[in-house]
Amino acid sequence: MNLILLGPPGAGKGTQARLLVESRGLVQLSTGDMLRAAVAAGTEVGKKAKTIMDRGDLVTDEVVIGIISDRLDEPDMKGGAIFDGFPRTLAQADALAELLERKGLTLDSVIEMRSDDEVLVERVTGRFTCAGCGEGYHRSFKKPAKEGVCDKCGESKMVQRADDNEESFRTRLLNYYKDTSPLVGYYHAKGSLRSVDGTAEIDDVTKQINAVVTA
Repeated sequence: MNLILLGPPGAGKGTQARLLVESRGLVQLSTGDMLRAAVAAGTEVGKKAKTIMDRGDLVTDEVVIGIISDRLDEPDMKGGAIFDGFPRTLAQADALAELLERKGLTLDSVIEMRSDDEVLVERVTGRFTCAGCGEGYHRSFKKPAKEGVCDKCGESKMVQRADDNEESFRTRLLNYYKDTSPLVGYYHAKGSLRSVDGTAEIDDVTKQINAVVTA
């Protein structure tokens, strides 16, 4: 089973991907992680990526597809994959479709996690984590029992991602709608798109996704 989770930043794709890994034995393929691993391993495509990155340039789609291709050939991929952060553009979607066809693989579902922008703004800008253990909190949905003190390790220093402010997040949303949201129409036209309510509680979203993948 091979899946793509689509949705704007903050929609919960990472959380649901981890749950699918645990429940169905899928492998979460993060292009960033795969790039770093390929560079560290010194593979042919990793060497190409390193040369490009050392110049300060963005890695080309051709190189990313090469890294995905190598990863799909590894033994642990027999159960299938969740594509994380790829494709982001229509050209990448076409390239992925061609790659899967060459390998005799199918894309079983593309799951769109629909979310309201204002819900996402509240969700993302309210996030913070413990500087000690990394436990996550939220100023509206998950406050520590004692303000400013981590429930898990007792650390009293909390941090927030630099781009988890409203201005930065709305810019990230705009970039998503500009570059990535056309994939919704692309996969709808191919008949592989299914939508779930990404603003629901985590367990409810998980149930919706399980209903899609078991249909």
